[in-house]
Amino acid sequence: MFDLGFDLSTARAELLDLVVTRAYREGDFTLSSGQKSSYYVNCKEVTLHPQGALRTGQVLRSMLKPEAEAVAGLTLGADPIVTAVSVVSASSERPVSALIVRKEPKGHGTQAWIEGPQLPPGTQVAVLEDVVTTGQSALKAVERLRAAGYQVQQVLTLLDRLQGGAELYAAQGLQFAAAFTINDLQARVRQQAGQHS
Repeated sequence: MFDLGFDLSTARAELLDLVVTRAYREGDFTLSSGQKSSYYVNCKEVTLHPQGALRTGQVLRSMLKPEAEAVAGLTLGADPIVTAVSVVSASSERPVSALIVRKEPKGHGTQAWIEGPQLPPGTQVAVLEDVVTTGQSALKAVERLRAAGYQVQQVLTLLDRLQGGAELYAAQGLQFAAAFTINDLQARVRQQAGQHS
């Protein structure tokens, strides 16, 4: 376990409240998976917010396996998350580097799929995601990182919509954990609504 230097339960509570108030919307939505949904969660409203970025970095950092030497994710949703975790880790005994996985290879220069520090083959990398639905986005990142010679055993997300992502990762032999599930989020929404009625 890392020496966190902050109160994790406070960080989690603040992060959940930020997701509820800033990122969660109810209505009729079509997701990136093509599925229809009665709610939408845009975590960039939180991960690009100063307090939200801090709490995201602290909470997800606390969930990393001790052997993780870097964090990575598929652009664009994961970009602020991997940055937040890396920055939060900078003053710790075990800082982690941040990598960004492109959706298409760079069109010039090195034509790289992965941006960030050059790390040795075999480096342990955890994949981070903002919202997991079917799990396909993070899996693309896992595949690109493994193809580049990195070891990937863990996927972490801010929010699991509980729509198949966990099962997909388990089938791929990946350890998966979410800071929150949609049930946590909706329970907090109802709790807040009860307080205001």
